[in-house]
Amino acid sequence: MATERACLLIADISGYTSYLVGVELDHAQDILADLMRTIVTTLQPGFRLAKLEGDAAFMYVVTDQIDGSLLLDSIERCYFGFRRRRRDVRQATSCPCKACTHIPDLNLKFVVHHGTIMRQELAGGEELVGSDVIVVHRLLKNEVVASTGIAAYSLFTQQCVDAMDVDEAALGMTSSSETYEHIGAVPFWIHDLGRRWEEEESRTRVIVEEGDAVFEWNMPISAPPQVAWEFLTTPGRRLTWTPGMTSVECVAPGNRRGVGAVNHCAHGKNASIEELLDWRPYDYFSLRNTVPTPLGTLSFLQTTEFEPTPSGTIVHMRGAAPKTLRERTLMRLAEGMFTRGLRAAQAALVEQMSAELERQARDAVAEPDLPPPLAEGALKSVSTD
Repeated sequence: MATERACLLIADISGYTSYLVGVELDHAQDILADLMRTIVTTLQPGFRLAKLEGDAAFMYVVTDQIDGSLLLDSIERCYFGFRRRRRDVRQATSCPCKACTHIPDLNLKFVVHHGTIMRQELAGGEELVGSDVIVVHRLLKNEVVASTGIAAYSLFTQQCVDAMDVDEAALGMTSSSETYEHIGAVPFWIHDLGRRWEEEESRTRVIVEEGDAVFEWNMPISAPPQVAWEFLTTPGRRLTWTPGMTSVECVAPGNRRGVGAVNHCAHGKNASIEELLDWRPYDYFSLRNTVPTPLGTLSFLQTTEFEPTPSGTIVHMRGAAPKTLRERTLMRLAEGMFTRGLRAAQAALVEQMSAELERQARDAVAEPDLPPPLAEGALKSVSTD
C-alpha cells in the first residue's frame, strides 16, 4: 500500500455522554443522528467520510498542502450549521422529555491534523491506517476546556498549521500542547468557534439584492456551491479561468481570505482592487470593486451569490449603482465590456469545473451511509414517568 499525505479531521459532539444520563434514548439517538448528518453533509464534498464513530465523524482529504482559508471556512460553516440545526430541532418540538429540552447542552469540537496515511480495503469499504491516524484520535482527549474555558473549538496541530500557511497568532488562535504515551508532546493551536459564532451573528450583512442591481450576470454550473466557491475565491483558481488576468495578490489579516482582505487583480498594466466587505461561505460574498476603464476609474458594490440547485449551482453576480452620476454613466458604458469578459470567463469556468468533477468521480470511494434527517414532527412527546 502506498502512503499519502492527508488532512485528517474529527468532528466530535461534546457533552453527549453526560447528555445521555437520564434521558430518553429513542429521542436522544434521533437527535444525534440528525446532528451528525448536518455535520457530515456540511463538510462534504471537501472532506470524505472515513467512519462514523458514535458521536464523532472521522473525515479526511488527500492533499500535500492545505488552503488555510478554505479549511477555516469549512469548519466554521459546519459549526454555524450545527448551532442553527441544534436551535431549529429544539424549536420544532414541544416534547417535554429530557432528551429534547437538553439539546442546547450539546456542543461541537474539531481536531485537525496533517500527516501520512495508508488506505486499505476492509469489508467492502475503506479504512485509514498509520501513526497519524492514531495521533488525531488521541487528541480528542485533551485539557483544552479546563485550561482555556473554550467549550467549542477547533484544534489544529502544528503540522496542520504549517501546511495551512496562515498566521495563527494573527487570527487569534491560542497555542498549547498535550503529551501522550508513546507519542510524546504534540503542539497545537486552538481556534475559538464560540467567539466566531458571536462575530458572525453580530456582523452587518452587505449584499446587493436582485431588486437593487443595475447589472447582473447568472452562471449555471454543474458543481455544488462548495466547489464553485473554491473556483471563484481562490487566487490560484481565478487565474486559470479569468481572461486577461495576469496575477491576483490577496492581502489578508493572518493570510486568511474574508472580511477585511483586499485583492489586487492585475490585467496587464491595469489592476482592479477588490475590498471584501461580507463573507458567508458558501452562500455569498460582497466586495467594493474599483475597476479601471478607458474612460476613468469605476467603483461599485458587487455581490456574488451561490444558489444551490438539484443539478449544481447558479452563480449570481450583481452590481449596485455607483454613488456618483459620473460613475453611473461609466457603468452603463462599461457594461458591454463586463458582459464580454464574463461570457468568456463562464466558458472557461464551466470547462474547468467539468474536468474537476470528472477527477473527483474517478477518485471517489464508497462512504458510510448517513441516517436520514429528522422529519417534521418526528420528536413527539414521550412518557417521562
